[in-house]
Amino acid sequence: MPDDRYRPALNEAVQRLWPLAAPPALPMAVPMSPPAQPASKEADPPVLETLFRFLPYLWPREDAGQRLRIVIAGLLVILSKAIQLSMGFLFAEAINRMEPGMEPGVALVIGLVVAFVGARFSFVVFDNLRNTVFERVGQNATRHLAVSVFAHLHRLSLRFHLSRRTGEVTKVIERGTKSIDVMLYFLLFNIAPTLIELVAVLAIFWLKFSPWLALATLVMVAAYLIFTRQVTDWRNALRAKMNDLDTLTIGRSVDSLLNYETVKYFGAEKREVSRYDDVAKSWAEAAIRSENSLAWLNIGQSLITNLMMGGAMAFTVWGWSRGMFSTGDLVLVNTLLSQLFRPLDLLGMVYRTIRQGLVDMDAMFRLTEMPAEITDAPNASSLVVSGGAITFDDVHFAYDPDRTILKGVSFTVPAGGTLAIVGPSGSGKSTIARLLFRFFDVTGGRITIDGQDIREVTQASLRAVIGIVPQDTVLFNDTIGYNIAYGREGASDEEVRAAAHGAAVGSFIESLPQSYSSEVGERGLKLSGGEKQRIAIARTLLKNPPILILDEATSALDSRTEEAILATLDNIAATRTTITIAHRLSTIAHADQILVLEAGEVREIGRHDELLAAGGLYAEMWARQAVEGEGVERPA
Repeated sequence: MPDDRYRPALNEAVQRLWPLAAPPALPMAVPMSPPAQPASKEADPPVLETLFRFLPYLWPREDAGQRLRIVIAGLLVILSKAIQLSMGFLFAEAINRMEPGMEPGVALVIGLVVAFVGARFSFVVFDNLRNTVFERVGQNATRHLAVSVFAHLHRLSLRFHLSRRTGEVTKVIERGTKSIDVMLYFLLFNIAPTLIELVAVLAIFWLKFSPWLALATLVMVAAYLIFTRQVTDWRNALRAKMNDLDTLTIGRSVDSLLNYETVKYFGAEKREVSRYDDVAKSWAEAAIRSENSLAWLNIGQSLITNLMMGGAMAFTVWGWSRGMFSTGDLVLVNTLLSQLFRPLDLLGMVYRTIRQGLVDMDAMFRLTEMPAEITDAPNASSLVVSGGAITFDDVHFAYDPDRTILKGVSFTVPAGGTLAIVGPSGSGKSTIARLLFRFFDVTGGRITIDGQDIREVTQASLRAVIGIVPQDTVLFNDTIGYNIAYGREGASDEEVRAAAHGAAVGSFIESLPQSYSSEVGERGLKLSGGEKQRIAIARTLLKNPPILILDEATSALDSRTEEAILATLDNIAATRTTITIAHRLSTIAHADQILVLEAGEVREIGRHDELLAAGGLYAEMWARQAVEGEGVERPA
């Protein structure tokens, strides 16, 4: 164990084990629920409850091998501690044999010294064997917990992900998982062995020296624990504030860097740096107060342990002067207390680390407690698509109770038919797509596919039959080939290339030096808007779903490319049920039906020529776009 010189550095290293989270993907904008409360309110989580929640990951019922490793590691801890305690007796006996008047027995003394050295070496060997045996246990437990939390986050509703800062969520997971390994080490290989050693030392002092020496040692340890607990709790409050400011600093930096284009649009670089400097300065002040408080803890701990060491040594010398103890006994007391003080010297750091680990783990576990808003009904069956007819029957929906988005929307798209949805911004067009995917549940009415209520089928089977080309395309920070192949697991390279050419992006991809292995960058920033949108179209073509949603699918394309892709989309829409959400009316004039939404209500529905003849809202929008140069109808 490290001596006093290294304790502050080790403490700092342990408390800074959590690196910055990677920049998150840019979320969509919808009405949000209030964010979670800051971490400072969780500075005192339920200790036993948090540990018991982690126990199934550490001691899994289905993994006998992991349980065996824990048992072996525990036996090695006990054996290592027994060898460590024996070292003091061997050294003491060697000293006794060297006293004047004793038969030295050089061979015996040498043997005792060799045994002492061997015990020291065995102690190191068993400690490292213990670490080797337990390493897989800690890593497996951390991995299983991290995977469990990650899977739960994907089960949570879209509302949760839109109302939480992605950087803060990843920070919580990062801290929670990385704290586990450190906590396990200190709990199992510092606190538990220290308790074993304390009981053994008390028993030795009571039986060999004096009950008063044992009681004095026990009082010293109790005073040490109480002092450490009080000062560390004070430091925890400082640490909690520091964590809040750290999270705020990360969130602000991530938010600013994700919106760097907006920052440059408005020449706000100095403003952003100033805002970041404000929170960074607050964090630095909190960190200074937190780290300076460590000095008071170290001074108090050192005072208690050195008083005990001095008193015990004085008592042993007094007993030696009266013939009660031998010279070797003085060495034995010194050795036992020195060995006991080493882990106790680190107890403050251990306690802080465990408490902070509990805070981080509790925050992560609270994520897993958040219920999924959208769940499969009990005994939900898989969706069976025979034709793909879609019906919205008096659908009402509100993101928030005081803001209704859809107000009794009803329409039917027959199997293989095409429905276009148009209307002013905010009328609820994109909400219809989200409801069809069941990212949210309707607050009134129902949605059916081939007569099956989508709330009564599994979400996986529902989403498997629907493809979407969104207006805002976000790509994974991977290769172009990976992003297209994401449309269908297990797709071959030939199918990926066919989908790319079907979306009029194959020639562009193959002209790149790395072709389909070209990296697209964070959120696809290495590609233009049109290129990203064509890759999204290719991804959906590869999925080949019976139901297709086109949400402004060509909004980022030039007229020439748009014409080619519209022809491709027309071809694939001819064999499946299609809902097209559009702003440019010229792109949907051919639709079987056109639904006109305004303020969440259906104002008109009919074919293009019928709606123009009616002279209503659609005709007004068509005329306005014609004046603006957007409404020239493309040739059939």
